[in-house]
Amino acid sequence: MEQSKDNKAIPMTSVNSGKEREAAPDVHYYTNQIVNIVFIEKPDGAWVLIDAGMPKSAKEIIDVAEERFGMRQPPQAIILTHGHFDHVGSIVDLILEWNCPVYAHPMEHPFLTGAMAYPEPDTSVQGGMLAKISALYPNEPIDIHEVLQSLPPDGSVPFLPGWQWIHVPGHSPGQVAFFREEDGLLISADAFITVKQDSMYKVLLQKKEVCGPPVYLTTDWDAAYESVQRLAALNLQTVIPGHGTAMSGNELKEGLAILIKNWRELAVPDHGQWVREE
Repeated sequence: MEQSKDNKAIPMTSVNSGKEREAAPDVHYYTNQIVNIVFIEKPDGAWVLIDAGMPKSAKEIIDVAEERFGMRQPPQAIILTHGHFDHVGSIVDLILEWNCPVYAHPMEHPFLTGAMAYPEPDTSVQGGMLAKISALYPNEPIDIHEVLQSLPPDGSVPFLPGWQWIHVPGHSPGQVAFFREEDGLLISADAFITVKQDSMYKVLLQKKEVCGPPVYLTTDWDAAYESVQRLAALNLQTVIPGHGTAMSGNELKEGLAILIKNWRELAVPDHGQWVREE
């Protein structure tokens, strides 16, 4: 196994870094610098981790998990929303510690088996400071082929009855979200988020607003729009985004409606490598 060749600590933070919060009695999310990872606990005490955080954060994530679940209770699996650096940054060290399987959509496998690198972040895209410095972010593939498995084609989520995965491409080819119909809880990955991720000021303060995916890594804006529409059609009650603070109720539904209605103005940058001119 190998973490990406360009894997390195990224000096980015937010006011919520290091905070663990409850979205449901059995679902907690933890902000690792600027990205959220999710702990889902089962009635028997077993648990599953969604995503693997920022580079060089394995000890931090392990410490949080051990405080919640105990030192001898590894997860049944790590399930990835997608393979961008801030969602798999500590995956190899976590696998070595826990010896657990990893699941992802088959379209993400090339980026998780060393076969293919993501496109380099688009520093030319319209956006704030974090977009301009995005060339610093790792984009080379990792290789975890020994433990990598595909999500089941029937939409079920391994080890998590009652949850379903939903393919939401655009930000990455095989990005998935996770939805539990019972309580309308959505883990949205980066399909839509609740902080404007290219703005250093808004990321630092975690200014809460429904936003489209991070502009510097989104390569297909038409697919991204269809993905947000697909998620908005669900009976959503609460969302845990890949970036930002969890959001519920009317604030969530109204924010999504505004984003969809004004997609090109609010989400799609005016210019950039992957922006198609109308």
